[in-house]
Amino acid sequence: MIDTAGRLLGHRQFPASRRGYLDLLDWLRSFGLLLVVGIEGTGAYGAGLARHLHDQHVAMLEIDRPDRKTRRSAGKSDPIDAEAAARAAVARVRTGVPKVRTGRVEALRNLRVARRSAVDQRADCVRRIKTLIVTAPDGLRARLRGLPKQELLDTCAGLRPDTARADEPEQATKIALRSLARRHAALREEITELDALIEPLVAAINPDLLALNGVGADVAGQLLVTAGENADRIYSEAAFAMLCGVAPIPASSGKTHRHRLNRGGDRQANAALYRIVLCRLRWDPRTQ
Repeated sequence: MIDTAGRLLGHRQFPASRRGYLDLLDWLRSFGLLLVVGIEGTGAYGAGLARHLHDQHVAMLEIDRPDRKTRRSAGKSDPIDAEAAARAAVARVRTGVPKVRTGRVEALRNLRVARRSAVDQRADCVRRIKTLIVTAPDGLRARLRGLPKQELLDTCAGLRPDTARADEPEQATKIALRSLARRHAALREEITELDALIEPLVAAINPDLLALNGVGADVAGQLLVTAGENADRIYSEAAFAMLCGVAPIPASSGKTHRHRLNRGGDRQANAALYRIVLCRLRWDPRTQ
């Protein structure tokens, strides 16, 4: 806790529970008028505290982590990090308004987390199947090499290995291929089920976004999650560009005036914008 002049009034630790959040707020208000709370990580370990403060109508700011130079010079501990967050909140240095995580966009984010995990695992199954085929016995490798992807998956799922001879390389390879192919099919069904929930939710949140050329449910869902429920916290197009990592970064010195590519921001939102551009380059006359 610091005052508006930057003087340290005290520091204290509380458990990350509802009782702890109540005690924390009582302690903060014991010093007088509470102006603002700075929180580092409102989308991770600070999410519970941020929800509690939002329900209590307490002003909050999202605080960036201190850079490495500051951490090396000042050290690191919970009191040191808390004081740095408080000073950043008072000075409004590298701060932002936290996302509201109590609406439909938060529900969409949770569904997309599960979908993305399933998509990654499904792709990993295909990679591992192809790796096993490379080292498979000659007869099995000759049978499977060159098959189109879906035919390969169907063939592997239909293999009939002799599980009693699992100590033999060929039978063990068949067992592994069948297991991976069936896992791929299960993940494909899971993704279909999640898409059936995600698409109507995206349409309900922002139908105008889906109506844009080159924007599908997956891309629109990512942009909605990036913006958050309280999208008014993004005060300009330039701020959204910086959030998505598509704003040019000044890299000038002396008489040299130039910009460099921004590799920060939300990389998933960056990828979503990239897919929009690719679609519009093909289908939108204005973009062409």
